[in-house]
Amino acid sequence: MDDLDRRILTILRRDSRTAYTEIADRVGTSEGTVRNRVERLIDEGIIERFTVATRTGNVKAMVEVGVAVDVDTGDISDRMADWTEVDFVWQVSGEEDIVVVADTADTGALNGMITRARELDEVVSTKTRLILDEKLG
Repeated sequence: MDDLDRRILTILRRDSRTAYTEIADRVGTSEGTVRNRVERLIDEGIIERFTVATRTGNVKAMVEVGVAVDVDTGDISDRMADWTEVDFVWQVSGEEDIVVVADTADTGALNGMITRARELDEVVSTKTRLILDEKLG
């Protein structure tokens, strides 16, 4: 991955619907080059997916999850990623082992998701932080 790939990715991170012609104009290359580079980045697994960021008025939160020492965090992360309220699951270093980013209709739905996490045998603790505002980086 070179500097051109990084500049293309920066544009796509802000808006994954940006037209290849606009990206080409902004990075100073042809539309075909952008198209080929994006296809290669997808094929190589560097671009995993294109997604939509929304402002729905929902309750968003980061739920930090601590698990038992002998737990496969990859397995529990995979299971939690399938929950409908979950946008992202990150395996992290530090006090907690997993961070779940949730987008729920209201605090009741968020509490239900947290309760479901706490009911998992592998989970030993949770800590929740409501997301009050978001800025696109």
